[in-house]
Amino acid sequence: MLELDKAVLGMAVLRLLSGSTELVAAAFMLKWNQIEKALALNAVLALVGPLVLITTTAIGLVGIADALPLSKLLLILAGVALVLIGLRA
Repeated sequence: MLELDKAVLGMAVLRLLSGSTELVAAAFMLKWNQIEKALALNAVLALVGPLVLITTTAIGLVGIADALPLSKLLLILAGVALVLIGLRA
């Protein structure tokens, strides 16, 4: 039987939960059929997205921390920080 890496499993489960949340939110938007509620829900999703990115990246970095030199880990963290900064603009 295939043995899954715990970090990969954690990242995949988090992404599945995030995707499910997005689908449920879309269903609520269609059900409510009100732009104000849809925008409010969209704003909440916009906050959750970066948190999922940070969490999945952190899980992945912990999973490979022993295999990468510190300089490369810092470059990856800097890249994630730049993505988050870009999302704020």
